[in-house]
Parts: sequence; C-alpha cells; structure tokens
Amino acid sequence: MTILFLSDIHGIKKNLPIVKKKIEEYKCDKIVVLGDLYYIGPRNKMEEEYDIEFVKDFLESYKDRLICIRGNCDSEVDKEYSPFPIVDNLGLIEDNGLEIYLTHGHIYNETNWNKANSILVFGHYHTPFILEQENNLFINPGSISLPKDNHYPSYLLYQDGHFEIRDIEDNIIDEKDVKIQVITS
Repeated sequence: MTILFLSDIHGIKKNLPIVKKKIEEYKCDKIVVLGDLYYIGPRNKMEEEYDIEFVKDFLESYKDRLICIRGNCDSEVDKEYSPFPIVDNLGLIEDNGLEIYLTHGHIYNETNWNKANSILVFGHYHTPFILEQENNLFINPGSISLPKDNHYPSYLLYQDGHFEIRDIEDNIIDEKDVKIQVITS
C-alpha cells in the first residue's frame, strides 16, 4: 500500500499542485490529511495563496481514497462544508498487520500516547520528524503550507513498511523501515 500524508494545509493552495504530481507519481492508494484543512489560525499571517475553495476542491477530487482527521483549527462548520468525512481525534489504517494510528497532534502526540508498540502519525507542530521512543514510532510530516523551524514544506510517504519524509523539492528529510507481516491466503 502507498499512502501520502499531509498536514496543516491551513487553506493555502500554493504547494497542492506539487502534491497532486506526487500522488500521481507514486500511485497513492490513500491520501491522509492530518488536520487543519482550511483555517489559517490566529498565530499565522494571512498568505496570498489562501483559497479554501481550491483546497476543498483539491481534497474532494481524492474523496474516494481520502482520510481526513480533524485538527484544532477545524470547526463543525468545516466538517459540514466539506463533501468528504472528517474524523474526530483518532483514525487507524492497517496494512498487512501493521497498524498506523492517525491524529492531528494537539491531543495525542509523543508526550501523550499510551499504546505500546505502536505507530502514531500526526501533524500540528509544523515540524517534520521521526522519533522512536519506548517501542513506539512517532512520525510528523511537518506542514505542506506553513513549515516552522526553517524547514521547507513537507509531506510523508509510506510504501510497504517504509516511511519517508520529503520536502517539496524531493529531498529526504528522514526515513524509517518497519516490519510488516505479509498476509497470504
């Protein structure tokens, strides 16, 4: 299975055409958005590329393989406005016995997670990293629109047990292989 993870779009369309090319290039089975779809938020400056209609249409074009997690800047109105479901707090993807938990990061993250031997993918921080801690793997793809700490906009690619954080210039920021159980019938 191939999955492309995005986080913290915040209504900014600027890098979504690049993301579209990556989705096509990697033939992604699923696209996961880890929250903060439309709202720019009070701590971020208004960007010229802010266009929630474009972002909504972009996400809707993948609605048959899209998973969206609600972020701290996503409201009930955003959920009603969106022609695809937005899941509250926690989601799960299973790939050949590998469980990948999905959240935004403002509730569950590397400091507030109690499931042992698990993988948690989350956004919220706008900073990409892969962290192994107490038999858990915590992965943050960073932000595709408003990166922090001098990072470029970034995303996460998962392919059959391999996680790779890439920036929009296609540089690998971090990567990790995990074991999956191949299920045969």
